[in-house]
Amino acid sequence: MICRLAAAGLLALALGGCAASSPGRTNDEPKPPPATAAPGPPKAEQPLEPRVAANPKDEDVTDRVVAVVNNDAITLGELQEAIHHYRYQTRQETPVSDEFIKQFLTKMIENRLQVQEAERERIAVDDAEVEEELTERIKKLDVSSRGAFEKVLKEQGLTMEAIKKRVRDDLRVARVINRKVRLRISVTETEITKYLEANRQKLETGLAYHARHILIAPQEGASDVAWETARIKAELLRTQLLQGADFAELARQHSRDASAKDGGDLGTLKRGELAQDIEAEILSLQQGEISRPYRSSLGYHLFRLELKESLEGEGLTRAKAQIREILFREKFEARLDAWLNEIKQRAVIEVRL
Repeated sequence: MICRLAAAGLLALALGGCAASSPGRTNDEPKPPPATAAPGPPKAEQPLEPRVAANPKDEDVTDRVVAVVNNDAITLGELQEAIHHYRYQTRQETPVSDEFIKQFLTKMIENRLQVQEAERERIAVDDAEVEEELTERIKKLDVSSRGAFEKVLKEQGLTMEAIKKRVRDDLRVARVINRKVRLRISVTETEITKYLEANRQKLETGLAYHARHILIAPQEGASDVAWETARIKAELLRTQLLQGADFAELARQHSRDASAKDGGDLGTLKRGELAQDIEAEILSLQQGEISRPYRSSLGYHLFRLELKESLEGEGLTRAKAQIREILFREKFEARLDAWLNEIKQRAVIEVRL
């Protein structure tokens, strides 16, 4: 139980910064990609040892420096911990490669740069904010109390102060990204309209519709006479429907489709769920309109369109909100990459791995 709590607790707190919202972000705005948080202590099992040339005489190989970011050192032990947590979280069992270790170290270097940038910008987080964030993260863990969590930390050789520092750094990084990246991004109505027109067909694919259906199948043998009889019956039913007959009742009495027991109700469908020709026939209707008998390999179909979402009214509003989020995220990722490259270029980074 203790091991499970430790793994969950350390993951949520050491990696929990990934879920932290950037300050000032409103609910209707997209959540920007998180800063890479410095991972915490490793899972007890499956020790990982990145292949680093070690002097057998060293008292503690894990203290060996594998990278220096300006004046800030990253040790082999910290790198091991980060990889342990990633493998635990993603449930990876395969051995790690040298290339994987190098890529992970690059992410840790980026995180250190972001923390240093927050310090350069004099971004401060007071103790009350750290406590509030820490309390929220602990609530998400399977622990009975704050004391129980502190006990787990102690048994893992950690201190609450170390965890608080990690939380504080997460919050500071979120704020520096908010200042340097998010607040410098805007999405205009012109950009949204342009995207909408270029991707209208793709956006319409996700829209839903609701229809009812009656299938009049020809008698066994499928002769021309049987097909004509089915067509005439479908025409007669359509006439009754146009005169006000209840669609559901006629479907229960005459339809050979599985939906007959539900009054011909096909339910709410996403575009692409039905055969293309059938769907095209349904979507060509206006709301409440009854189709003419449509022939397929099964027989003659009558459809009534109950509801169809479209890129108009509320549907258009929702589509524009989705587009705004897509465009915001694209711009955010591009600007975040540019900002990271900028701070890398002016930094002194030495990789010793």
